[in-house]
Amino acid sequence: MHRLQSVMNAAARLIYHLRSADDITDAIATLHWLCIPEWITFKIAVMTYKSPPQKCATVPGTPLILVSDQHGRWTLCSADTSQLLVPPVKPSIVGSRAFPVDGTRVWNALPEEITS
Repeated sequence: MHRLQSVMNAAARLIYHLRSADDITDAIATLHWLCIPEWITFKIAVMTYKSPPQKCATVPGTPLILVSDQHGRWTLCSADTSQLLVPPVKPSIVGSRAFPVDGTRVWNALPEEITS
């Protein structure tokens, strides 16, 4: 991510004719660019939004499931939310970064006004 961020900073310096000692924050804000970690989170949230719940089997057997679609949830307060169920994973680095897991975590972290 550091290399991608430095390429983006170099592009902003090129556009605004800045030296390497100049502050790059205002140039990136003027261009309406996100930092690389924020951009990755944004793209994950967009991909989660575009994938229909229960029909998106990006990894076989792990579709995105709404919390309200679970059996017995129709009487609970969580039935009115657009939260997604985070699938259980084994404690490994790769499993926690899979799209069904990370996508649901990013989606559930968004405010209710955005996800509804």
